[in-house]
Amino acid sequence: MISIANLFALDSEAVSAEPYGCGHINATYCVHTAHKRYILQRINHHVFVDVPALMDNMARVTAFVREQVLARGGNPDRECLQLVPTKAGDSYLAKDGEFYRVFVFIEQTLSLQTVENPIHFYYSAVAFGRFQQLLAQFPAETLHEVIARFHDTADRYRLFEEAVAADVCGRAASVQEEIAFVRERKDDTAVLTNLLKEGKLPLRVTHNDTKLNNVLLDDQTGEPMAVIDLDTVMPGLSVYDFGDSIRFGTNPAAEDEPDLSKVYCDLTLFEEYTRGFLEACGDALTDTEKDYLPYGAYMMTLECGIRFLTDYLSGDTYFRIHDPEQNLRRCHTQFKLAADIQNKFDELNAIVKKYR
Repeated sequence: MISIANLFALDSEAVSAEPYGCGHINATYCVHTAHKRYILQRINHHVFVDVPALMDNMARVTAFVREQVLARGGNPDRECLQLVPTKAGDSYLAKDGEFYRVFVFIEQTLSLQTVENPIHFYYSAVAFGRFQQLLAQFPAETLHEVIARFHDTADRYRLFEEAVAADVCGRAASVQEEIAFVRERKDDTAVLTNLLKEGKLPLRVTHNDTKLNNVLLDDQTGEPMAVIDLDTVMPGLSVYDFGDSIRFGTNPAAEDEPDLSKVYCDLTLFEEYTRGFLEACGDALTDTEKDYLPYGAYMMTLECGIRFLTDYLSGDTYFRIHDPEQNLRRCHTQFKLAADIQNKFDELNAIVKKYR
């Protein structure tokens, strides 16, 4: 890794490198020179099969954000990722069938794996709301779709029905209740994509992995600094990013919690996130986008549950599992949460109205 790092335009020669962080997709290392630290990553090209497209997205988005932060009098070294080019001037390195990239290490920051305090969820919302605000004028349609039809929930429904029909593991008979739950919501799955096609929701630059641990917080004040992990940045809908945060952050239970009485959408946390997101977005979102924020939370949760159920029916080929029933338990928690969000639409819409 030291020899790889030294093929990039660091401030001086790399002297050490060690594994860093707890990501599951890419291999990440912290590289030291005499005076600075850097993040070196070996990109998982089995997950991200078009690395040039991914890195083109990342290079253009980070450069745009940097310009916006500078124009607003911010500190781009603290508030956005900065790619370090190779010595040949490229945004990434291709060597021996592997792909590498380097970022400047953003010092005096931390990331949290769970919401330890509601203020952390608020700060996460500010970070992702600011991300939308900074990129509001970026031409989202020029970005590559690094994972095709990633949040096309109607297409996820199609794949689910194919898995039911194939029933390669003979599991369909035992999950008829779960199958019925999805089929009852078939029409819901096309609502957001239809609004996009009709021009009622605008295409946006979306992060598509808006978890708390993808925000760097100042290690003294706790305030949000930068959004990281931009592998899945691509064209999408703002309500996707909002909705996935709600799915991830407002449910106090584990993703595979067997006791479904512990699974629900915490209204206090929903309010904290909505407050931060809308404050940071400012006037970047349209009225229609704000109208559909709660629906985005419902749809991202339903979609995730459909994906877990599809994988269970298909023999657990996509999501990593620790026991044969884990994807089914994951499906149950998402369906319980989706139903709870549906039941609370009036309260969720009232909260959005309060802050819009």
